[in-house]
Amino acid sequence: MVGELRYREFRVPLGPGLHAYPDELIRQRVGPDGHPEYQIRWLILRRGDDGEGDSAPVDCKAEHILLWMSDDEIYANCHKMLGEDGQVIGPSQEPAEAGALDKSVLGEMETDVKSLIQRALRQLQECVGTAPPAPLLHTAHVLSAYASIEPLTGVFKDPRVLDLLMHMLSSPDYQIRWSAGRMIQALSSHDAGTRTQILLSLSQQEAIEKHLDFDSRCALLALFAQATLAEHPMSFEGVQLPQVPGRLLFSLVKRYLHVTFLLDQMSGSAGEQGPQSSFVPEELNVGRDRLELEFSMAMGALISELVQAMRWDWASSRPGRRARASSSIFQPQPADAGLAFPRPHAQLIRRSRRFRSRTEFASGNSYALYVRDMLRPGMWVRMLDNYEEITAGDEGRFRQSNDGVPPAQVLWESTGRTYWVHWHMLEILGFEEDIENVVEYQEPVVSGALGVAPPSRRWKPITELFAVPYVVPEEGDAEESEHLTQAEWWELLFFIKKLSAAEQQQVVQLLQDNLDGEHVLDNEILPELTVPIELAQDLLLSLPQQLDDSALRDLFNCYVYRKYGSEALAGQLGYPYPLDAQQAAFVLKAEARPQESEGVASAEAKEPPLQSASPALQRLVEGLGPSGKLLVDLERALSSEVPQESEVKPCLLQLRRQPQPFLTLMQSLDTPATNKALHLTVLRILSQLVNFPEALLLPWHEAMDACMACLRSPNTDREVLQELIFFLHRLTSTSRDYAVILNQLGAREAISKALEKHRGKLELGQELRDAVFKCEKHAHLYRKLTTNILGGCIQMVLGQIEEHRRTHRPINIPFFDVVLRYLCQGSSEDMKKDRYWEKVEVSSNPHRIGKLTDRNPKTYWESSGTAGSHSITLHMRKGVLISSHWFFFPTPRKLTLLVAGEDSSYMPAFVVVCGGDSISSVNTELNAVNVMPSASRVVLLENLSRFWPIIQIRIKRCQQGGIDTRIRGLEVQGPKLAFWPVFREQLCRHTRLFYMVRAQAWSQDITEDRRSLLHLSSRLNGALRQEQNFADRFLPDDEAAQALGKTCWEALVSPLVQNITSPDEDSSSSLGWLLDQYLECRDAAHNPQSRAAAFSSRVRRLTHLLVHVEPCEAAPPVVAIPQPKGRNRSHDWSSLATRGLPSSIMRNLTRCWRAVVEEQVNKFLTSSWREDDFVPRYCELFYKLQKSSSELFGPRAAFLLAMQNGCADALLRLPFLRATHVTEQFARHIDQRIQGSRMGGARGMEMLAQLQRCLESVLIFSRLEIATTFEHYYQHYMADRLLSVGSSWLEGAVMEQIGLCFPNRLPQQMLQSLHTSEELQRQFHVYQLQQLDQELLKLEDTKKKMQVAHGDSGKEHKSKKEEAARETAAVTTAEEDGEEEDGEEELYYEGTMPEVCVLVLSPRYWPVKSVCHMLNPTACLPSYLKGTLNHYSNFYSKSQSHAVEEGSHRRLQWTWQGRAELQFGDQLLHVSTVQMWLLLYFNDLKVVSVESLLALSELPPDVLHHAIGPLTSSRGPLDLQEQRDKPGGVLKIRDDSEEPRPRRGNVWLIPPQRYLNAEDEEGRNLEKRRNLLNCLVVRILKAHGDEGLHIDQLVCLVLEAWENGPCPPRGLVSSLGRGAACSSTDVLSCILHLLGKGTLRRHDDRPQMLFYAVPVTVMEPHTESLNPGSTGPNPPLTFHTLQIRSRGVPYASCTGTQSFSTFR
Repeated sequence: MVGELRYREFRVPLGPGLHAYPDELIRQRVGPDGHPEYQIRWLILRRGDDGEGDSAPVDCKAEHILLWMSDDEIYANCHKMLGEDGQVIGPSQEPAEAGALDKSVLGEMETDVKSLIQRALRQLQECVGTAPPAPLLHTAHVLSAYASIEPLTGVFKDPRVLDLLMHMLSSPDYQIRWSAGRMIQALSSHDAGTRTQILLSLSQQEAIEKHLDFDSRCALLALFAQATLAEHPMSFEGVQLPQVPGRLLFSLVKRYLHVTFLLDQMSGSAGEQGPQSSFVPEELNVGRDRLELEFSMAMGALISELVQAMRWDWASSRPGRRARASSSIFQPQPADAGLAFPRPHAQLIRRSRRFRSRTEFASGNSYALYVRDMLRPGMWVRMLDNYEEITAGDEGRFRQSNDGVPPAQVLWESTGRTYWVHWHMLEILGFEEDIENVVEYQEPVVSGALGVAPPSRRWKPITELFAVPYVVPEEGDAEESEHLTQAEWWELLFFIKKLSAAEQQQVVQLLQDNLDGEHVLDNEILPELTVPIELAQDLLLSLPQQLDDSALRDLFNCYVYRKYGSEALAGQLGYPYPLDAQQAAFVLKAEARPQESEGVASAEAKEPPLQSASPALQRLVEGLGPSGKLLVDLERALSSEVPQESEVKPCLLQLRRQPQPFLTLMQSLDTPATNKALHLTVLRILSQLVNFPEALLLPWHEAMDACMACLRSPNTDREVLQELIFFLHRLTSTSRDYAVILNQLGAREAISKALEKHRGKLELGQELRDAVFKCEKHAHLYRKLTTNILGGCIQMVLGQIEEHRRTHRPINIPFFDVVLRYLCQGSSEDMKKDRYWEKVEVSSNPHRIGKLTDRNPKTYWESSGTAGSHSITLHMRKGVLISSHWFFFPTPRKLTLLVAGEDSSYMPAFVVVCGGDSISSVNTELNAVNVMPSASRVVLLENLSRFWPIIQIRIKRCQQGGIDTRIRGLEVQGPKLAFWPVFREQLCRHTRLFYMVRAQAWSQDITEDRRSLLHLSSRLNGALRQEQNFADRFLPDDEAAQALGKTCWEALVSPLVQNITSPDEDSSSSLGWLLDQYLECRDAAHNPQSRAAAFSSRVRRLTHLLVHVEPCEAAPPVVAIPQPKGRNRSHDWSSLATRGLPSSIMRNLTRCWRAVVEEQVNKFLTSSWREDDFVPRYCELFYKLQKSSSELFGPRAAFLLAMQNGCADALLRLPFLRATHVTEQFARHIDQRIQGSRMGGARGMEMLAQLQRCLESVLIFSRLEIATTFEHYYQHYMADRLLSVGSSWLEGAVMEQIGLCFPNRLPQQMLQSLHTSEELQRQFHVYQLQQLDQELLKLEDTKKKMQVAHGDSGKEHKSKKEEAARETAAVTTAEEDGEEEDGEEELYYEGTMPEVCVLVLSPRYWPVKSVCHMLNPTACLPSYLKGTLNHYSNFYSKSQSHAVEEGSHRRLQWTWQGRAELQFGDQLLHVSTVQMWLLLYFNDLKVVSVESLLALSELPPDVLHHAIGPLTSSRGPLDLQEQRDKPGGVLKIRDDSEEPRPRRGNVWLIPPQRYLNAEDEEGRNLEKRRNLLNCLVVRILKAHGDEGLHIDQLVCLVLEAWENGPCPPRGLVSSLGRGAACSSTDVLSCILHLLGKGTLRRHDDRPQMLFYAVPVTVMEPHTESLNPGSTGPNPPLTFHTLQIRSRGVPYASCTGTQSFSTFR
């Protein structure tokens, strides 16, 4: 059947390729808030199934979801479903068919139908006990024809029709039953509602099962299957479903129909209930006040029976999971965060009677000596500590000891092999006779932590920065905490209603006596009671006395018993801790049953042990314990030739209450074929039981697989096989339901193989096979019904969850947590696919054990040992059966071994598989396999008939006689065990649809009124807290809770965030508007009583909630595996996984916050960029935004980065000159704060704080194109600061913090050049000392020669020769003196020699202007300074000659830049080099004119006047006097009498920093350079077209065009001045700018490739206005700057005139 998808444009994504489309209105009701609600059917279609055209047909039987929606939700999600009047458009009514009956004809036909019904009833009464007459059959045939006419359907709703159908269906005649089926089919062929009503009315009749035979029941079941086929099209492919007999299936159908009817009554309106309930029995038409109770009780009964039918109660014997800890289901938890602290529990342990424990010794050494002396081979020991592969609690037998380390060898049961341990780790249990079994209550131990106490039950997020409101449990009322909730009371009431009328009256009387109520308790008041917990515990203790085993099992599994019953039982029995339900089952039975008298008890104590008449059953009876008496009594009752019904019926009645002995009896057929006597005895008993009708009520179907195992076994004896066929034939003949079950189990093939093996000599074998084959159609019907009922129950569970979400009412359905626990089976193993075993052990190399299960055929486990000793041991999960047929699934389950032929001699050749019940008893050979050399996948096991806890794979031989082996993997292929994948898909679909619809409705409200965004946090808190409480109450483990939380978060929060962060018509988002308002009223929110504080609190709660879920997957924890040492040494490695990428929620929120910050910063920049205090105000704004980011979103780096990006975006929106001005202001501010911090004290500390705040805001320049201009200005100011003030530690600290803001790294290079200059200065000092030493040595040599010459002359020529000698010596000295005159000038100076420090600065890094060049330093400086400079020049030339190749010597150029210290009286003047030069003139002159200074220095007037200004200030030593004949005035030393000045200490007279103006020529030159580079980039990329260029190649081409190309001409750069220099960083900055503007684009796959995108207006330079005649830039020079300091040598001030001197 196909239909039209009418609302194709309204779709909700549910998953990859899966969408939900609204289809039609089903019904409407009045919601809890008084507003109407509408149930809309949503079709679930995959991509491609929804058609391509607007009117493409779709399958109307497609999967769908029924969802209740409000008016607002329909308007927001599918507004086309609303009519012009605002009401929801219902399903279109089809026009009446042509030729419809008129009223007169219809009335006559209704009269005929009524008379036919009366006639048929009369004929039925007349033919009781006889064959049906022909008139009756004709009447039924005519009624069937009338029933097929749709207008007559109302007549057949007469209650007498129901009586007629009941009588016909219960008739022993087949033809009458067939006619009844025809009539039912005709009535139900009109619409699903009528069909459901007929089924409901028939199924609710009293004991209808007793009157229906197999065919009638199947007819009704077929109608039900047809009615529910399209209701819940759910697939359970791959999930094991049990075989359910028709009797139990029909009971499930009855309860299911009853529940659906009550659900329709609760969901439908009052007007719809009347016409639909005419078929329904009167007892179902209850009032609205009791509907909810009736529905809860009916739903609980359905769940109870469903659990039994699906055999989920088998799992009740296994220990249940620990209750999940109360933690956020929306926040992903790390692997170790979900460690639950289990409650103390009782445990049966073994304890020694004669040996002492470790706690009785004072020290570990004394205990170790005790163990060494007392331990003997063969004794049992227990491990006390975790040690390598052995864990605490493992037991084993002591083998031997020696002098090695560790010294003790134990054969451990857990591993099946020996392991060496230390003495102090063992506890001696002794031999078997020394050991006793005791029950102890142990506190839970958390591995890896000592002394860890379990947390309190009330979870408190004390470690969270922001507490999440929905996670914190709501504060409960103290009075309510002392009473049961309504859900708990109704669950207890469910069991009370299972009691007999007398027992119920006793319970009511007990309640009446304890509650002291004024009203008499009746059925109307009983559900509304408020029951104290103490009274409920008394009821829980008394109920087991009156409940059968099935109800008692339900009681153990229910929530109210797990919460209160175990504590009450433990308190009554004196246990220190509450018992688990399963642990207390036997104790409860023993305590709860009525106590026998002492005489009877003593008589029973004297009875001998149970003895079976058949020796074969004796062991079976003993294994059952006290319940084995039932088998003995049953065997005795059936042992006579003619069993007495009076003796057998009591046994059958008891077996129905306690079916375990009966199931054990049947399951004994699944034992080895050697137990022939047992098999024959069991089959004889079973064959006799079939003769009793009461025996058919036993659960035969639950153990039918044991019969199939015996039938399939090739070792079954022929006699046993014959008896088995006799029994099965008798069973299937008595009840064809079991023939259907055998068909589902594949009995036809098994019987055929048995007949073929025994050549057809099995009596009744062919008849049994034919009977099984005839039930093929019924088997298919049963399978379909099981699927439909299970799917319908899952849909009802999901519907109740949705109702709980919508109405916020508690779920009061008994066993609701039980059904969810079973539906979530396998959720804890969902991430560990196909975990069919608990653990895997290998004989060697355990560190490579993971290679067996990593599903990678390229990896392998390699053994190490002798040939034939290699093995793999699998500890199988309980219930995992390696069988070829499980229930009715034909898919086989096989254990497969993966090998590879390339392994050569390492490949297995012969494998033996053994099984056992424990690691010490693996001796049953299950299979032996020869592996071919070409094999890759070897099937080891299939067709197993029983469960083996331990399976061991032994590699006995390898290919080509190899010793070690390689195994590529282990796999178990076949059906999965869990319902969780199916239920998770349905749960996530319903949850996603519900919350996405709600999110769209909330988004619509916010769009219409942004102020409603303030209420979003409370709405989200309510929804998320509800899901949190639901998960804590009903979901069994963290995996299921996390799946629900993730789906809810993605469906509700993600769309909301997407909508509130999307821009509206005014280009602003709703959340952006809210954050803007928060920032504006932030200052006013400091008053907690103000409205701004309340507003800010709501905004913070909303943002905290939206961002509290981390979007990244947590890295898996590193499992610290202790490395074995000594004899047990092995190796292991662990790895870490990287974190994931942010989700769309975080991405949208960060984008919104970034836009808000950008707008805030842009407003500030637009209005305040010219202000003098622009930088401090910007830093204050930056700090405010940073603090607001922490307040709104917490310490998350993503939002801090978004805030910085928003600031960067606002800066990028500035025009170039304005951005240049901003960067210059920041560079100026940093310079001022660095210089201001030198003053020290409180003011200096304040400057440092302001500097730190400025540096934090400047750091964002590092990613922007304006970083080059910021570097330009910072370089200028830093150069002046270093040369005038000097370097300090602060320069390096600033550089470390904002070094990324300098793309050319020029400031770093400047600091590096200072360090290089200091090193050169140290070398120059050593060089000077060496020169001095050489001169002194020459002088000493000269004096020695003169002394020798005087000693050799004779006395006889004394007068004449002495005269000649004096003349010669005088000439030589004069010549030498003349030659070394210059040297004497350099090395010697009368007085204290000044210390001169020369800084060698490279023009590549230092922005030294040409106006500061000192062209002739020797003409400007005194001789004692000139000599030092000349000497340094010689030193530098010699040092460069060793390091630089010929032809590339650097030319030194001295500059006026630098600083000096001059002693002036008692003052130490700190001046610049220009000021020093000026002041030194006053050592020789009293008055100096400014005009002469300009002529001597050749400095520009502004530079000289800038230096004179501080000298003539109030702190300076000079006065400037104006004279007419001297332009500029004259300078003279100030007289102290005229104006007092400081007499002592340091005086700073260095000229202040001269800051640049970004809007002057320098800024325009930078803009011209940027525009020229933009032109070059665009032109080059245009020339290369679509091919594009690599970014490195583009940079090279631009630099080459800049230097040599036609644009700009070489003369152009002279006009640009300093801005003409171009580097690769400048080009990259321009490329970044053009990418941001969209002029360039990147290649999608290769982002390093650039292309020209769209034309953009680029400011072309006006080349004609520049100076093309310039010869180009000057060659690079190396500048030298003087730095002259005084060493503080004492100076005697002059009394006559003041003079300036430089000193060492």
